[in-house]
Amino acid sequence: MNSFRVPRYQQLADELAVAIRGGLLRPGERLPSVRETCQQRGMSPSTVFQAYGQLEAEGLVEARARSGFYVRATRRAVRAGPQVAAPRSEATPVAISELVFDLLGSTRDADVVPLGSAFPASHLFPFDELARCGARAMRGLKPAQITGALTAGDEGLRLALRRRYALQGMALADNELIVTNGAMEALNLCLQAVTRPGDVVVVESPTFYAALQALERLHLKAVEVATDPRDGVDLEALSGLLERHRVAACWVMPSFQNPLGALMSPERKQALVDLLARHRVPLIEDDVYGELYAGSLRPPPAKAYDQSGGVLHCSSFSKCLAPGYRVGWAAAGRYAPQVERLKMTTSLASALPTQLALADYLAQGGYDRHLRRLRESLSAQRKHALRLIERHFPPGTRTTRPEGGYFIWLELPPSVDALALHHRARAHSISTAPGALFSADRRFTHHLRLNVGHPGDGRVDAALRTLGALATEMARSVR
Repeated sequence: MNSFRVPRYQQLADELAVAIRGGLLRPGERLPSVRETCQQRGMSPSTVFQAYGQLEAEGLVEARARSGFYVRATRRAVRAGPQVAAPRSEATPVAISELVFDLLGSTRDADVVPLGSAFPASHLFPFDELARCGARAMRGLKPAQITGALTAGDEGLRLALRRRYALQGMALADNELIVTNGAMEALNLCLQAVTRPGDVVVVESPTFYAALQALERLHLKAVEVATDPRDGVDLEALSGLLERHRVAACWVMPSFQNPLGALMSPERKQALVDLLARHRVPLIEDDVYGELYAGSLRPPPAKAYDQSGGVLHCSSFSKCLAPGYRVGWAAAGRYAPQVERLKMTTSLASALPTQLALADYLAQGGYDRHLRRLRESLSAQRKHALRLIERHFPPGTRTTRPEGGYFIWLELPPSVDALALHHRARAHSISTAPGALFSADRRFTHHLRLNVGHPGDGRVDAALRTLGALATEMARSVR
């Protein structure tokens, strides 16, 4: 049984969504104002705004300047909400790397439109300012800093990160945080710290393909847990898996999950942490997209609800500030000593110049201003891309409508093979990420993950129109 209560904003959003989808609220009809709803429901303005914001993210309503919220006209081609099929409950050996290398190698080509890549557009990031910060920091470098940064990382950067955790209500111990070569090293070290070859690890379904590659490299078995495109991990299904399997770890992305974009509510995150704590299973939390939220407040990570040190929280600057700098970190809870020892015996340390550049940048005070601009750009581009998909993809296509990040997950009509579509798109210099990448047993054969984090790039609009035309042609050819 789940031990959480549905928050009030979610109750209001669900109630209005049912009314809209059932036709009780018609396209073009104005929703009650925030003030009216507050008076009628006894809710705070922030609760109502959060509910209306979720409906807007799901494509059910639209905000009109100085007018309010209105029910959006629905289109025949695209329906929100891909279906969730229960994954296999058996532990599965992983063999995904060759497929990843084969399909994603095209993202290195600058002439290819990168709908299949994992990074947003480079022009969104303050590289010139970071370079100035790096030059200033290196001029002031003291020789003692070089050895002092081994192995946990530069003390100035670690202090800045601990302050950001503290502002989110998480007080980290002095030695809990280890700087790593990107989030992937943090995640791999954490996984290695809590598992042995042959162990079973729970992953989401669908899940980030790099998680599957990490399991494959360490000779671990994956058992997949159903993951909802809106609410995240199915906690009842996870509870059943924990009863049936001897699970060594759980690798989950609770905020803007890759590839679905799902955001678990605070109540569900707390229930997830409590459930795993009862079973004494460590939670490896991948939180690289946590700063890319569309609302007014950063969603708290699952780490915020950790009372026993069982959550190993991993993140980086790669998706929100400095792609290519390869600076990440792990706040590894009670497993921090094991993670630090593993880093010492593998990469030993992370590059100091990039750490110093980031520490100097954070000290200048412009990081949150940059994040606000980044979030606004990505949110606008995500909505724009969804409108293009609605117009140009075949009838029966379903899409997620994430509340953050820059990925959209598509469920195409069953007759459209996503792998074949990928190859056809490649002939038009368009990359995609087919659904087979995101499951140990290569499920999701008619699904795609699209990267829409490229505002201002006219090639993306043309690529979405071309991709939609190719998918429509494939859907018609089997009728």
